[in-house]
Amino acid sequence: MPTSHTPHSPSLASSLAKDALIENKQQLIDYIAAGNKPKSDWTIGTEHEKFGFCMKNLKPVPYEGTRGIRAILEAMQEFGWAPMLEGETIIGLTKDGQSVTLEPGGQLELSGAMRKTLHETCSEVSSHLKLTKAVSEKLGIGFLGVGFNPNTARNDVPIMPKGRYVIMRNYMPKKGNLGLDMMLRTSTIQVNLDYASEADMVKKFRVSLALQPLATALFAASPFTEGKPNGFLSYRSHIWTDTDPDRCGIMPFIFEDGMGFEAYVDHVLNVPMYFVYRDGKYIDVAGQSFRDFLRGELPGYPGHKPTIQDWEDHMSTLFPEVRLKKFLEMRGADGGTGNRICALPALWTGLLYDQTSLDAAWDMVKNWTAEEHAYLRDNVPAQALHTPFRGGTVLDLAQRMVALSSDGLKRRAQINSTGEDERIFLNPLLTILDRGQTVAEEMLEKYNSPVDQGGWGGDITKIFKDYAF
Repeated sequence: MPTSHTPHSPSLASSLAKDALIENKQQLIDYIAAGNKPKSDWTIGTEHEKFGFCMKNLKPVPYEGTRGIRAILEAMQEFGWAPMLEGETIIGLTKDGQSVTLEPGGQLELSGAMRKTLHETCSEVSSHLKLTKAVSEKLGIGFLGVGFNPNTARNDVPIMPKGRYVIMRNYMPKKGNLGLDMMLRTSTIQVNLDYASEADMVKKFRVSLALQPLATALFAASPFTEGKPNGFLSYRSHIWTDTDPDRCGIMPFIFEDGMGFEAYVDHVLNVPMYFVYRDGKYIDVAGQSFRDFLRGELPGYPGHKPTIQDWEDHMSTLFPEVRLKKFLEMRGADGGTGNRICALPALWTGLLYDQTSLDAAWDMVKNWTAEEHAYLRDNVPAQALHTPFRGGTVLDLAQRMVALSSDGLKRRAQINSTGEDERIFLNPLLTILDRGQTVAEEMLEKYNSPVDQGGWGGDITKIFKDYAF
C-alpha cells in the first residue's frame, strides 16, 4: 500500500518555489505530491524526437552553418516561437506551452503543451511537423522517424552545444557501454499523464511499468546500425540495458509494499548526480550524492544547499522505463512518423485515464513476478511481439492491452468535428496487431527484398524516403 502523505501546509507553495532552499526530505515528497489533480484536470503531454538529415548526403545535421540546426531554430522564430538561450547560444524554442529542444546528437524534440484530448495533442503534432518540414526543406534538411540512427557511426554524430551534455558524455562511459549511443543515436515518443492521488499514482505506475515492454514491442522501429541489421527490433530499447544501472531499469521496488511518494524520493536520492546549474553554468558533480547536497557537503559544490530547481534537474537525470515527476512519463517507445506519434498517447490515455480499463490492466499484470518483469524487459528488444510468455506471446498480451485502451477511449467519448472519438488514433497499432508484424520487421523485409520486387535491395538509404516525415 502507498505510504500516507500529510496534507499540504499553507506554506507549501512557497516551499515548492523553484528557488526555495530544501531544508528536509518532506519538501521533496511534497514536490511530487503537488502533482495530485482531480480527474477533471487531467491532461495529456506528448513528446517526440526525430533525426535531422542533410538531404544531399543523408548525414546528420550539424548545429552551426547555413544549413544547420541553429538555422532551423532561427527560422522558426519568424512564426512566433521565442528562443531559449544558454549564454548566447540558442538551444530551443517555446510557444504557448510547447517547447522545441535539442537532444545531444541533434535530434529535434517537440514537448507538447498539456492538452485535454488526443484530438488536441495530435493537432499540435501535425502543426509542428508541417512547420518543421516547411522550414527545413528550404535548408535542404529532412527528418526521419525511427528509434535509432540507421546509417551513422557514433563518432560521426555532431554534438549539440549544451553544457549538461558535456558532463553526461564524460560520465556515461564509466557506467555502461552504450550510454553515448543513447545520447547521440536514439529517438523516442513519450507521453506524460496525471494522477489523482498517491494511491492512483502507485496503481498507474505499476500497470504502466509492467506493460512498458508491450509498448516497446508495438513501437519497435530500430533494427539497423550503421547500414546493417543489428539483430534487434528495438535496438533503442536494448541500449538502455547497458547505459547506467543506477538510473535505468525496471525498479522492482515499485511493485513492493510501501511504494509511494516517499519510496520514490528515496530511490531518486540514491541515484548519483550529474550536475548543479548556477549562474548560467553547469558544475560537474557527476557521481556525487544528492544526500550530501542536502547537508551542504557536496564535494563539487561545498557549502551550498539545493533548491527545488536542483531537485527538478536531478529527477530529470533518471531514465527508467516509467519516470515520476509531478506526472508519470511513459518512456518505452521508439521514435516514429506522424500517425505513430499520436498512437502512443492514445494507447496510454485509454489504459490509464479510464478506471475500468486501469483496473482490468492491473488484474492482467498483478501476479507477474519480478523475474517475469525482467524477462520481458530483456527479451522484447530482440523479439518484440514474438517474445514467448506464459504459454503465449507478447502479441497476445498486446492485443489485450490495446483492446483495454480502446474500451477506455470509447468511454472517454471525446468526439472531434467529424464525429469520431479518440479510438481513431489506435489505428496504426491495430494494423500492427492484425499483421503480427512490427514496423521494424516491415523495414527488414524491405531491406532484404530485391529492388525489382519493390524492396531496398540492402540499400539503407531507402529508409530516408520511406520513413521520413
